[in-house]
Amino acid sequence: MTARIDHLVTSGTFALDGGEWDVDNNVWIVGDDTEAIVIDAAHDAAAIEAALGGRTLRAIVCTHAHNDHIDAAPDLADATGAPILLHPDDLPLWKQTHPHRTPDAELAEGQELGIAGTTLQVLHTPGHAPGAVCLYAPELATVFTGDTLFQGGPGATGRSFSHFPTIVESIRDRLLALPAETTVRTGHGDSTTIGTEAPHLDEWIARGH
Repeated sequence: MTARIDHLVTSGTFALDGGEWDVDNNVWIVGDDTEAIVIDAAHDAAAIEAALGGRTLRAIVCTHAHNDHIDAAPDLADATGAPILLHPDDLPLWKQTHPHRTPDAELAEGQELGIAGTTLQVLHTPGHAPGAVCLYAPELATVFTGDTLFQGGPGATGRSFSHFPTIVESIRDRLLALPAETTVRTGHGDSTTIGTEAPHLDEWIARGH
């Protein structure tokens, strides 16, 4: 059976630098009827486990370690036995949320994660966070971008551990090089495509967004 993409929205709080914001997060599940990978275990481990529907969870992949993307990861890991994967450059952020629990394995540039006959390629895309990654699935014509690229521009860079020139470089060099028809499945909000976003790079830079 070909891998499919299931989508769940969970709600909670994003907290950083002393501020708190109510947010809705996209949780992406890639797999078939027997096994799956979860991308960003946000807010509600029970809801994510229910969405798995009894499938074996092979990994919990964190696109970055802002609390709203990882707050449910330990509980989901405990419930399913799945390992938590995070790029090591985001460990300082991870420890702000989970000081007594470390991820089980590291993500690295060029790493390939296989699930249900589909390969997810790890692209290290720092800027929104030092260890931010995107996951490109060529067979599904999809890239999961976390908070690196949204419909309408780059992720926010106005808080700790973020850097606007770096996120622009990541998007230009790693994401906009993907085929134009690639669907961009984001950490929040609606999906878009590489072809839709690519023409706007110069205006993003001009406005420093």
